Amino acid sequence: QVQLVESGGGLVQPGASLRLSCAASGLTSNSYAIAWFRQAPGQEREFVAAMRRPNGATWYGDSFKGRFTLSRDSAKNTVYLQMNSLKPEDTAVYYCARQPNPIASTISNRGRYDYWGRGTQVTVSS
Repeated sequence: QVQLVESGGGLVQPGASLRLSCAASGLTSNSYAIAWFRQAPGQEREFVAAMRRPNGATWYGDSFKGRFTLSRDSAKNTVYLQMNSLKPEDTAVYYCARQPNPIASTISNRGRYDYWGRGTQVTVSS
């Protein structure tokens, strides 16, 4: 059974950094993407970034390019989201999700993701 577990959220001040982790288990396929989405209260779930396995190709939502960076530890089946220069508007629950056999045109489509974690809260406030 596929499981995705997010961690690393918390309360930080504006300008700070956080690194979120998405630990995956039960993934039997070698062709999938792990993505991060976020959802703020009263808003739709928003695509943040995604990384494809096995080649490590990455995609970022326009709002996050230059501030957020993906990385991975293949041995741990973990994908990391490094978030820098955090702003109050980055406050949201951050989810990771899996898309099987991803293609570029569907990478930001949340309907194409079949497994989701429970999310980790990120709060940016002074």
